[in-house]
Amino acid sequence: MSALCDSFGRKVEYLRLSVTDRCDFRCVYCMEEDPCFLTREQVLSFEELALIGKAFTELGVKKIRLTGGEPLVRTDCTDLVAQLGQLPGLQELSMTTNGSRLAKLAPALRAAGLRRLNISLDTLNPERFEQITRNGKLERVIAGIDAAKQAGFERIKLNAVILKGRNDDEVLDLVDFCRSRQLDIAFIEEMPIGLMDERETARHLSSDQVRTLIENRYPLTLSDKRTGGPARYYQMSDSPIHIGFISPHSHNFCHECNRVRVTVEGRLLLCLGNEHSVDLKAILRSHPGDTEALKSAILAAMPQKPKSHEFDTGAVQILRFMNATGG
Repeated sequence: MSALCDSFGRKVEYLRLSVTDRCDFRCVYCMEEDPCFLTREQVLSFEELALIGKAFTELGVKKIRLTGGEPLVRTDCTDLVAQLGQLPGLQELSMTTNGSRLAKLAPALRAAGLRRLNISLDTLNPERFEQITRNGKLERVIAGIDAAKQAGFERIKLNAVILKGRNDDEVLDLVDFCRSRQLDIAFIEEMPIGLMDERETARHLSSDQVRTLIENRYPLTLSDKRTGGPARYYQMSDSPIHIGFISPHSHNFCHECNRVRVTVEGRLLLCLGNEHSVDLKAILRSHPGDTEALKSAILAAMPQKPKSHEFDTGAVQILRFMNATGG
């Protein structure tokens, strides 16, 4: 049984650990076009990130997902993967990535102990891809996906944020892409995090609307598949892949939340949609190498985890951007 339990009886067994706030893309739903990144002194070292991972696994966390920004823009990220992969009690080590560097790094990441990948892909149109990411090249991401498949990861899932009037006409194309490559996919409702000029209330598309688009071609049946995250998965009768929906607006999943986040500057975020946080960096740097001090601070923070977020499609309540939060 996990030693981490909040005031509402929810066990925390899943940590999303941000490696960097930097990214080689500038996705319109994630950050500003000209972001201001943290300095080297502000971010946690790999040794500090590994110590946080150790503390959480000793408290019963079974799953760690590395996030960013884009984790792979940080040099030698495979070294951190190798350190975390050796932690006793850790059952799953995964990463969320934009895929742009996987063509080069997928084999090394797999050899270092990474088991699962979530790869962001919102469009299969090269021009539209460049517009959404502001500078990304679709062919690099496709090459990265194929390299990850060849490297033998246990599970590869694509993540797609669907925006009305921007890429909702590609929902079925994305499903067919995944069917052809035997990949799972999760469609994600845009979250009101980060204040940016491009966001428009009218572009929000609910999971139910996306599901309806899919069922016009492929009837879906609810699956019992669970991955420890918030997605609800469905299957098609003629394909082994799973289609997931992550619905922070339309189908609130807070009642079973089992996760917390640590930002790259050491803030323990108890909820994606709230500002409740604890400064773990201060503890790390005032008590270097002291896992027990870190564990005490984490345990003391659990009562601050709120019952739920209160996302509203018509407003942005959280001004920090997703790249600074950790996906």
